Amino acid sequence: MFPTKILLATDGSEEATHAAQMAMMLSEKLDSELHVAYVEPLPDPYGVPEYAVYSPTYWDEVREIADRDARKKLAEEVEKLEKIGRIADSHARFGRPDAETANLAGELDAGLVIVGSRGLGPVRRALLGSVSDSIVHHAHCPVLVVRDGEREKDYLPGRILLAVDGSEEADAATRAAVEISNATGSELHLVFALRTDPQPPYPHLLMGERWDSIIERTKQKAREFVDRRAEKIQAEGGEVRDAHLSFGKPDAEIVKLGEELQAGLIVVGSRGLGGIDRALMGSVSDSVVRHAHSPVLVVRGVGQQRETVAAEAKRT
Repeated sequence: MFPTKILLATDGSEEATHAAQMAMMLSEKLDSELHVAYVEPLPDPYGVPEYAVYSPTYWDEVREIADRDARKKLAEEVEKLEKIGRIADSHARFGRPDAETANLAGELDAGLVIVGSRGLGPVRRALLGSVSDSIVHHAHCPVLVVRDGEREKDYLPGRILLAVDGSEEADAATRAAVEISNATGSELHLVFALRTDPQPPYPHLLMGERWDSIIERTKQKAREFVDRRAEKIQAEGGEVRDAHLSFGKPDAEIVKLGEELQAGLIVVGSRGLGGIDRALMGSVSDSVVRHAHSPVLVVRGVGQQRETVAAEAKRT
């Protein structure tokens, strides 16, 4: 699934250092080139005095300074990274870090983007947004978000928790998780989180059938589904250590089980909701990225990846 290139987006932070360690390990295990990018942010035009905005030379000078700073900081990061692994190429950019990173991933035809996350709280994240969130939403390929590292040991080899639900996106996530598990010698655990309501909606539609009996049959079908999924993975060359069935909100259950297992990586599929749908409906993958303490790999389905590429092409 991961063809030839991994793109690491770094900004020199502690979170980026953890992401770099993960990137180095995966590039070696997956036999992929590692590309490193540093994006120097440009100042917000709305925060610049009006007289400066209209100056004919102001933005030319800003871009020159940003380009110089980006190359300098990138060189510093590459020097540190080359002490622990091999880098195929490095890329200095300036502008919006999320947009430049996503665009560069498309230009390189990267199979994976890895980025650190500062783990902002829900209020700050809502107000300020998140570079890692934006990259997850707009990159054409899977994105691995590495949090600010509450562990001192390496994440992998360890336990990988894969969330499955039968969707195209979950199938793509399965292929990624199996490949990483096999390459790193990590235990692979599956989880299917079944959402159950405390009481039935519109109970008169049940025609006298008890809600409890419906729930029990649904749980049995869910157990059969997750067991079949495990059997299929093993038949195709993967090794499943355990298949878990949870009941409740899928995002909360995935995060909870990840903590119980001390997972070194959580892998989830993403349906790639648009801005309005995402705001109204929320996203399991978004929530897992925000709340899990371990790295989270978000994988989109093939169809969603094609839609993203087409949308980005229209913008440019």
